[in-house]
Amino acid sequence: MEPIYKSIRKRAREIASRNPLPKFYQDYSTATQLSRNIFRSEPLIREIRNQITRQLENDFGHGLKHAVKVAFDIGILMIVEANRSGYSDAYTQRRVVLAQCAALLHDIERKQDEHARVGSDTANQILHDYPFAPDEIEDISLAIRNHEAFKSTAPLKTDEGTLLSDCLYDADKFRWGPDNFTDTVWRMVSFSKTPFDKFVRYYPKGMKSLGKIKTTFRTDTGKQYGPQFIDLGIAIGEALYRVILDEYSDLNTEI
Repeated sequence: MEPIYKSIRKRAREIASRNPLPKFYQDYSTATQLSRNIFRSEPLIREIRNQITRQLENDFGHGLKHAVKVAFDIGILMIVEANRSGYSDAYTQRRVVLAQCAALLHDIERKQDEHARVGSDTANQILHDYPFAPDEIEDISLAIRNHEAFKSTAPLKTDEGTLLSDCLYDADKFRWGPDNFTDTVWRMVSFSKTPFDKFVRYYPKGMKSLGKIKTTFRTDTGKQYGPQFIDLGIAIGEALYRVILDEYSDLNTEI
């Protein structure tokens, strides 16, 4: 990573550290802990994580670190939504396992064009090596197919499948909040070797994209808490942009 981006990332993390923890984790602290426990103790999740570790490259901003965060959050969403739907404890836990596997696999083809569609096919192939029922494989694969923002979605056959798909979308879009400026964007510009002046020119357009995502959350829980994640990201981004204009203008002829 270029020194200029390392420096700005450091400032972004300083700004982010002054922001509160999203209310989602405060209101659902029990579900948060349960999701983490399932992720860490379920052998099936551990096997899939081990298999795909080398395929998820963190240098692109959507690697294993990102996938694990999405897995934690999709587990919380699934627990909350399953409780609202009256699922049994055993069925809820199974759906959390499926959801977390979907989270681990959702960006497996992130560097490809149409990465959600291609990733869905790749995940489908991988999942046949594990003890999943055909309908479970279909739910996970279609959830991955449907996780990209501002794209059409493939229909699911059951309400349970739709819920898994919607939870994956929302958990992934939570990461468009603070994570966008503390981690993701810097890995992406480093990978793409984006010149600093181009990065600054694109910055306002990128901020508008963040605002648009606020209305796209799909689950009831996502609709309630997702906008706060995005608002936190926008607040960090706006504060950081002022820092860039004030402190880094001598490095950019376009400012």
